[in-house]
Amino acid sequence: MGVFDKIRAGLAKTRASVAGRMGQVFHGRGKVDEELFEELEDVLVSSDVGVATSTYLIEKLRGRVKKEHIVDTDGVREALKAVMTGELEGDVSLLLAPAPAVLLVIGVNGVGKTTTIGKLAAQLKAEGKAVLLGAADTFRAAAIDQLEIWAERAGVDIVKQKEGADPAAVVFDAVQAGKARGADVVICDTAGRLHNKKSLMDELSKISRVIDRELPGAARENLLVLDATTGQNAVNQAKQFKEAAGLTGIILTKLDGTARGGVVFAIRHELGVPVKYIGVGEQIDDLQPFDPRAFVDALFQGADEEAAGQDG
Repeated sequence: MGVFDKIRAGLAKTRASVAGRMGQVFHGRGKVDEELFEELEDVLVSSDVGVATSTYLIEKLRGRVKKEHIVDTDGVREALKAVMTGELEGDVSLLLAPAPAVLLVIGVNGVGKTTTIGKLAAQLKAEGKAVLLGAADTFRAAAIDQLEIWAERAGVDIVKQKEGADPAAVVFDAVQAGKARGADVVICDTAGRLHNKKSLMDELSKISRVIDRELPGAARENLLVLDATTGQNAVNQAKQFKEAAGLTGIILTKLDGTARGGVVFAIRHELGVPVKYIGVGEQIDDLQPFDPRAFVDALFQGADEEAAGQDG
């Protein structure tokens, strides 16, 4: 399967929901009027784009339709695709130079954090990069054990200590090992405990100080893993993590298991943080670098096909 096909397949539930409703809105409508904009806004809200983000996107659509003198629904559909794509665009690639880059991966239990790290490590290794994992989520023993299994699967080295060890000490060891072994990327699993944001902030601040001291000027990413099936709750979770830790990117998992894929837009608009990867299945290569245009095209494909069939 090509990248677009994987994204399209992974977004099947979201696409079925969005495309079906979009098709109903556009079908048989002969004019562009306020009712059309209101109905499109309702579709976005019901697809977990969120009220504030949906209102923002439709306002941008209104402005574009007026500026470009669009008078038919086909033009409106294309304008909406362009507006939604533009909202998602930005620097969606990982910052990996200068090496060794350090990726801190955070997220609460159950979002697929450890699995995501394993898949990311495997992909980066397949690209020819030397990858090392740091098991700095020492809050629960299972996290260390699971990461060790993924390190073995991906064929990469891992640095670990015992359960309850100081996470910053693990990161220190991982960074030192990364420098000594000529690693291109050091990926550190970190605990994501939101019940006490101060503890999380203190822990990540300590880790950051270690990295700054040992690797001044290193490429850095703070990546938050979110579960797409939680919809707007994922946005609220991201806001708390951003406040506590600072974020450079989002990895959105389990998109294949939900019709709530519209939450991507809410995350981008309300947090101002780019989505960098999406998970669209269980296989290693189902963790995909985020492509805004392919994502929006996949969402709209069903609506476009339906419109073409009705026009024919």
